[in-house]
Amino acid sequence: MKADELKDRTKKFALRILKMVRSLPKTREADVIGKQLLRCGTSVAANYRAACRARSQADFISKVTIVEEESDESAFWMELIIDAEILKKNLVEDLLKEANELTAIFTASGKTARTNKNPQSKIRNPQ
Repeated sequence: MKADELKDRTKKFALRILKMVRSLPKTREADVIGKQLLRCGTSVAANYRAACRARSQADFISKVTIVEEESDESAFWMELIIDAEILKKNLVEDLLKEANELTAIFTASGKTARTNKNPQSKIRNPQ
């Protein structure tokens, strides 16, 4: 997936997070979880944009690791919304699936970047 496509995908994810948080019931626990989800869910797109402007390979790795963590945290809060029965599972599961897919994409991207940063790690010890 190209960087521009991933920028668009993460932005759409952030917009969907906004809509989900707006739909949460007006309870104390939903408010607390909603604020957490809002922060990390929108952070995915913002931090990915920052990663695309990284000044070095190390900077990219650092920033893409943050994106990975934020997308995984988003998945956690959505799982909690389902488990606590704040929203019905069918209303959350598609966005949760997207959070898990984004986490997998950014995990793989970080691993690839770390491997490319250290080309020696590609060479097996000939013993």
